[in-house]
Amino acid sequence: MKYGIYTPYWTHEWTSDYEYYIPKVKKLGFDVMEISCAALLQKYTTDDQLRELKKVADDNGIILTAGYGPTKEQNLCSEDPDIVKKAMEFFQWLLPKLQIMDIKILGGGLYSYWPLDPTLKMDREAEIDRAIKNLRILSKTAEDCDVTLGMEVLNRYEGYMLNTCAQAKEFIDAVGSSHVKIMLDTFHMSIEEDNMAAAIRLAGKDLCHLHLGEQNRRVPGKGWLPWVEIGQALRDINYQGAAVMEPFVMKGGTIGSEIKVWRDLVEDPTEEKLDKDAKGAVEFVRHVFGI
Repeated sequence: MKYGIYTPYWTHEWTSDYEYYIPKVKKLGFDVMEISCAALLQKYTTDDQLRELKKVADDNGIILTAGYGPTKEQNLCSEDPDIVKKAMEFFQWLLPKLQIMDIKILGGGLYSYWPLDPTLKMDREAEIDRAIKNLRILSKTAEDCDVTLGMEVLNRYEGYMLNTCAQAKEFIDAVGSSHVKIMLDTFHMSIEEDNMAAAIRLAGKDLCHLHLGEQNRRVPGKGWLPWVEIGQALRDINYQGAAVMEPFVMKGGTIGSEIKVWRDLVEDPTEEKLDKDAKGAVEFVRHVFGI
């Protein structure tokens, strides 16, 4: 198994200087760095920039993965055909970009939009049906680009379509693609699952990506989640994918607002302090997971 971290841990915005963070991530002891696809719309907008980013990652022995929360205008399950058309065009544009960087995993609530707007109409059954239909189409592009789409299971405050692993398993079975799989996140699981280890075992071979974070959104080892049991479940299913830390510990900026971090979760969150916590966390999970 490979261990990684999501770059927004260090930032207040989804876009950052990935060339700066790649060697840092390597030095701290990680194998994987996860990027936000928002950066491909704002900073890394040309194919040449993506190739250069891939070279920096290769030179540092770092594997890249990607995460994204589609906007309301990129909602694959919308009842508005124009929005669905825009969503399909966006993902069909995005997936070849990820292929340039040899990114094999794109995770997130890709079946809907994020962050959740509770004032909008919700019709889960109809939206599930539309998401399945449209992901069957989109999966052909994913297969061509060899990018697996991880359907992230979100807690009830961030989504209403897939809140449990059991729901996600039913969903991906209905899509029926080798490149549409389950993505779990220990933070979300701590809210929704009766038993986190059992959920991991239920996902089994369909688990393509895993996010790690405490119930308080800090790095592993700074909360109360059952990491020993989580590690045993991962060993039981012979999980070979990436385990990527996704801590959010700083208030402020777009990230603080969208993630709902209203106070700093780390006292004096300097870059040095965040680096120290990240290094300690990856050493902790490598030890506890034993894989």
